[in-house]
Amino acid sequence: MSPSNPGTNSSWGGRFSEPTDAFVERFTASVDFDQRLALHDIQGSIAHATMLARVDVLSDVERDAIIEGLGEIRGEIERGEFAWSIALEDVHMNIEARLTDKIGTTGKKLHTGRSRNDQVATDIRLFLRDEIDDIAIELVRLREGLITLAEREADTIMPGFTHLQTAQPVTFGHHLLAWQEMLARDHERLFDCRKRVNVLPLGAAALAGTTYPIDRHVTAELLGFERPAENSLDAVSDRDFAIEFTAFASILLMHLSRMSEELVLWTSAQFDFIDLPDRFCTGSSIMPQKKNPDVPELVRGKTGRVYGHLMSLLTLMKSQPLAYNKDNQEDKEPLFDTLETVKGCLRAFADMAPAIESKKARMAEAARRGFSTATDLADYLVRRGVAFRDAHEIVGQSVAFGLRENKDLSEMRLEELQQFSETIGADVFEVLTLEGSVAARNHIGGTAPDQVRAAAQRARDALASLAGQA
Repeated sequence: MSPSNPGTNSSWGGRFSEPTDAFVERFTASVDFDQRLALHDIQGSIAHATMLARVDVLSDVERDAIIEGLGEIRGEIERGEFAWSIALEDVHMNIEARLTDKIGTTGKKLHTGRSRNDQVATDIRLFLRDEIDDIAIELVRLREGLITLAEREADTIMPGFTHLQTAQPVTFGHHLLAWQEMLARDHERLFDCRKRVNVLPLGAAALAGTTYPIDRHVTAELLGFERPAENSLDAVSDRDFAIEFTAFASILLMHLSRMSEELVLWTSAQFDFIDLPDRFCTGSSIMPQKKNPDVPELVRGKTGRVYGHLMSLLTLMKSQPLAYNKDNQEDKEPLFDTLETVKGCLRAFADMAPAIESKKARMAEAARRGFSTATDLADYLVRRGVAFRDAHEIVGQSVAFGLRENKDLSEMRLEELQQFSETIGADVFEVLTLEGSVAARNHIGGTAPDQVRAAAQRARDALASLAGQA
């Protein structure tokens, strides 16, 4: 409390003549949610104190007292013994007040050469950087699981779809590697985002820098930042790094949602392509036969939550003049919830994906329905000199016949096929089988089993290379 104005915050209350309204105090406080930045706040403060001592703003004795006091506070927080106060507004002032309680006036010197504006921007970046690294670990785990499963399912034939209609046969391994490719791009986006997170705002102070002879390169090195931010106004005021992360998260969740949709379809009685272990499903309170794919359904649902946080952060920033504004207190809860949602969804998928069991016979049966090798018959005719448009017409007539007779192309007799084109020979059945169809797509990016295995190895090598760059 300020001695002259009882009830005002001692960190800024000198020019105020009355205490803050009790409701306003609660309304403007952020400590209930920003206390999760506490350990990173202490990390940044230790680096700041170390730098101040190097430039002779603090003595070595003062630095050591500050660092020792902060270490004790970190222990209190980790043990759940720290008493948080709404009256002190935020995580920064709670820790600084406790430090002053512990070591006296020296604790008040810690804030020399900085502001809560650059302090909070630094804390968020430190926090987000660590969270990105944790998310990357889960992404690696999920991608490795999909690659391993794809190798195991390289020969498993299933229908490929367009418009959710049977199109051409593919291998389940090929389909799984399509998911992996989505995640590979997400992984690259995450690391690219990390580069822009890893910039130090500390030293920008409130908005214009500081008159103290600080060395921001020292602080950046101590905290593992790539470099200090170039412009003090920008450093304290922008949250585009948080927006970029949430945009990454939205794209990632969009991909996970697409995967979830397919898992939900495939586990249904109508498809019955796969089985998920019981530990990833739940039952019904009234229908004892039910086995509900709750994990993919919930991931699909949480996607909208993350989209909402992206829009919240974009809207938060869209009208703010330079430099810092109180609006930015609203950046943390959307970011924190996005992080928790992403980590939970990735963990669920990384645990679940390797345990997916394919129902090979059911998949092959489905691939045989819907004339999935029709394009193969057209390609066969083209290779025999028939113009593609004519081949398309011939195959269309063959399919119409099959619909009337309830026969797949591969089930027709040679004479039945030849009524539509005498060009068709006995060797046509080599391309009308499911195995022949997928094997014919034997080029990079194709669905042939050998190509799937080769693609899986390339994906594994690329994943190892990306992880090595982290």
